Amino acid sequence: MSAESLFVEVVRSGFVESTHRARMLAVAADGSLVRVHGAVDALASPRSAMKPLQALAMVRAGLPLEGELLALACASHAGEPFHVDGVRRILAGAGLEESALGCPEDLPEDVVSREEVLRSGGGRARVYMNCSGKHAAMLATCAVNDWPLETYLAPAHPLQRAVRATVEELTGERVAAGGVDGCGAPLFFVSMLGVTRAFRALVLADPDSPERRVADAFRAHPEWTSGTTRAEARLMRAVPGLLVKVGAEAFDAFVFSDGRSGTVKIEDGGQRARVPVTVAALTALGFEAPGLDELATGVVLGGGRPVGEIRVR
Repeated sequence: MSAESLFVEVVRSGFVESTHRARMLAVAADGSLVRVHGAVDALASPRSAMKPLQALAMVRAGLPLEGELLALACASHAGEPFHVDGVRRILAGAGLEESALGCPEDLPEDVVSREEVLRSGGGRARVYMNCSGKHAAMLATCAVNDWPLETYLAPAHPLQRAVRATVEELTGERVAAGGVDGCGAPLFFVSMLGVTRAFRALVLADPDSPERRVADAFRAHPEWTSGTTRAEARLMRAVPGLLVKVGAEAFDAFVFSDGRSGTVKIEDGGQRARVPVTVAALTALGFEAPGLDELATGVVLGGGRPVGEIRVR
């Protein structure tokens, strides 16, 4: 399946300064295709957009988290104080220290939080890394099952084998290739079609299922899965039941409560083009959210004031 890619224009002072190519898939509630742009059946790396599926594998394996902490297990968080506190709570509940985390050291992505850490004399730490919630949950899952902690990121570890099996089950695809994500965890290459299929499975599952437990926690606590100022949280707050998850290299996956769903991939990994294309995909499926019109076109600044836009063509 292949169709013409979308183009995203970066316009400065009336001139098209740069362009990005984008793939987009939008699917109706009944599973029929609404919009297709680009090779959505080609292999892609969803990166952190797979975190809800990783969390599902952990819940199935006995991860004892609920509510905001389960949402944090799915998060690419901004390192705000409540995120950091939540990671520490997950670790403490499993009797573990921050030193058990296998993700890289980092500073908070949230500007205010980062400045506060530096102002107080702090520095990079694993707990601030945007994937630390997932890593803490992985460790907690290992603790529940008496699985080795030191090797929890190895592809052959029982946890990672369970994650791979869950990804293949929900995407309906065999993992064609694997690799290492930026946080050090295994990642899997599947198609945008497969990811869309998996996100539909999360929200359309039985209300008492592990799938819905993950999806419901995610949707109930959007700030915990991203951050208080992130576009994903704003979209989820505006549309009850919407689930939106971002991945590195400009990958987005989303699903409405009725099964309308889709995925977006900016081919060159340009994050600035991601949100406008995602909003275009949501709009194709009937998305309406007064007050969020600015998300449909990014702002281009010059001298600190708007002088252009990022628009989908």
